[in-house]
Amino acid sequence: MGMSVTISAATEQDAEHILKLQYLCYQAEAELYGDYGIEPLTQSLADLRAELARGHALVARLGGEVVASVRATVEQDGTARIAKLIVHPRMQHHGLGGRLLDAIELRCAAEGGAKRFRLFTGHRSESNLRLYRSRGYAPVGTEQVGPRLTVVTLEKECAPGDYAASA
Repeated sequence: MGMSVTISAATEQDAEHILKLQYLCYQAEAELYGDYGIEPLTQSLADLRAELARGHALVARLGGEVVASVRATVEQDGTARIAKLIVHPRMQHHGLGGRLLDAIELRCAAEGGAKRFRLFTGHRSESNLRLYRSRGYAPVGTEQVGPRLTVVTLEKECAPGDYAASA
């Protein structure tokens, strides 16, 4: 590719790019579960902008192009809810998802006081489950949300000092 990927905080100006990338990335999930009405495919630009304003959001850029993104919010009890980790299909399987996950954990711990991290994915999303498990996440619950979809919730604790050196 000749360029390196950089990770930085998402800005308001990134919203449209993130929404387009989200739409592209969630096509495979929609196909996997036979449901094109999932929230990432129906989210409006206004809703995305509001989501960016109330939490933490990161983007990965290749040159000027947004090629990956992740969002999170930290609740009062110290739980960071990580959501919508997306990587452009042509950039997948090169470690970018793991880098973004590490970066959002660091941001939530350093700036948001996170004590634990929680995320979810569909039960058939094997590559997602594999990534999360490789980063120390363990299943803590499942919920059947439709005839074809069971959501798996995964969590990991933030060990004291894990993120202090980089904060």
